[in-house]
Amino acid sequence: MVKCDKSILNRLKRTEGQIRGIQRMLEEEKECSDLVTQLSAVRSSVDRIMGLIVAENLKQCVENPDADPEEQAEKIQKAIQLVIKK
Repeated sequence: MVKCDKSILNRLKRTEGQIRGIQRMLEEEKECSDLVTQLSAVRSSVDRIMGLIVAENLKQCVENPDADPEEQAEKIQKAIQLVIKK
């Protein structure tokens, strides 16, 4: 479960605004290079959000370990796989 962190929500809202801006740029037939620049910014933002969520998950695993060490190790491995999946 992901803790609903206000900073993550704010980042998502900013990213949502960037995507709306890209939609407007497409409608206004802006330059391809400008669109790609904005799309790259959105991708970076989403990557950062994913990193924050996985980091929070790992932090919770370390700070609040499960009674079952195997289950704990499985959760940590799952979080690591999310990071290196890219």
